[in-house]
Amino acid sequence: MTPSSSGRILCFGEMLLRFSPNANELLMQSPALTVRPAGAEANVAVSLARFGAPTAMATVLPDNALGHGARDEVRKHGVETSSVVFKPGRMGLYFLTPGAVRRPSEVLYDRAGSAFVEHVHRAFDWDALLDGVEWLHASGVTPATGPNGSTAAVAIVEAAIRKGVKVSYDGNFRGKLWEQWDGDPPTTLGKMLSGATVAFADDRDFALVLKTRFDSADPAVRRRQAAEAAFAAFPRLQRIACTLRVQESVADQALSAVMLTRGDDGGVIETNAEAIHMAGVVDRVGGGDAFASGVLFGLWSGWSDQEALDFGLAAAGLKHSVPGDFNLFTAAEVRAAMGDGGFDIRR
Repeated sequence: MTPSSSGRILCFGEMLLRFSPNANELLMQSPALTVRPAGAEANVAVSLARFGAPTAMATVLPDNALGHGARDEVRKHGVETSSVVFKPGRMGLYFLTPGAVRRPSEVLYDRAGSAFVEHVHRAFDWDALLDGVEWLHASGVTPATGPNGSTAAVAIVEAAIRKGVKVSYDGNFRGKLWEQWDGDPPTTLGKMLSGATVAFADDRDFALVLKTRFDSADPAVRRRQAAEAAFAAFPRLQRIACTLRVQESVADQALSAVMLTRGDDGGVIETNAEAIHMAGVVDRVGGGDAFASGVLFGLWSGWSDQEALDFGLAAAGLKHSVPGDFNLFTAAEVRAAMGDGGFDIRR
C-alpha cells in the first residue's frame, strides 16, 4: 500500500547503550556483557526508517567514540542524523538482566549526568528543529531523566503545537528514574499529553496524569473510562492505543492491542486486534516501541485504524523474535507476518 504522506517524522529522546549478560545468566555471573544501541525514541526511529518513512533522530550524545558509534548505529538503518548534537559528557547506559522461566527481566539504569541529561534543554532551537516535520514522536522517558529533560520535553511539544506538528506521545512511565529526583510526573506528563495527537498509553497512565482512579474490575471498562476522561481533558488528542499482554512465563506470552478513537459525536470508537501467541520469546524489550512505530507508520500512511493497529501488533510480535531493542524488520516482512504463510522455511 502506497503511503499517503511524504512528511518527515522526528523522534526526540536520549540514546543509550544497553549491556546484557549472556543468555539466561544473571548480571556479573560471568565477565561477558553484550552491548547494543538502545533508547525508546531511537527504537521507534529505526523501525520507522526500516518501514520506509523519512525519519530523523534528534538527541544529544557525548563527543567521543561511544556517542559517535551510537549515532552511526541508527544512521545505518536509514535514520537521518543531522539533528544529533554532540556535547561533552558521558554516554547514558542501562543494564538488562534478561528473564527466564518464572524470573522476570530487570533493568538497572546508569544515565545520571549523561551528555543528554546535562545539555538537552539548551541544545536545540525548538522551532527550527521542527521545520518540515509532520509528526513528532516523544515519550515520558525524557522528562523522567531530570529537570533538564522535563524542560526540553515540554518545550518541544509546545513548539510542535505552535507549528502545527502532530505529536505521537508514548507514556513510557519510568518510576525508577522519577524516584531519583524531585519531579512532578502528573504536571509534566500532562503538558506533553496536551499536545498529543495520538497517545500510546493505558488507563494507568491517564490515572496518574489526571490524578484520579479507574476502578472497574473489567479492564475494557477501565480503558474506555480512561479514554473518555483523556479526550475530555486533552482536546487535541484523537487516538489512544496500547497493547495487552498475557504471560504464562517469560518465554510464553500472548499480545493483543486496542485503539480508542475520538468519535465525531463525542463518543469513543474502539478497534481491536486479535491476540498473537508467542512461544519462546527471545527479547520483549522494545516491543512497545515496535508497536508504536507500526501504528504511527499506519497513521502517517493514511491507513484505517484497523489496518494501523493490526500492522503495529504484527511489528511488535516480530520484535519479540530478535535480541536487542531495535525492531529490524521491513514493512514487507511485517505484512508477511500478518498473513497465513505458516512457519516453513522461505526458500
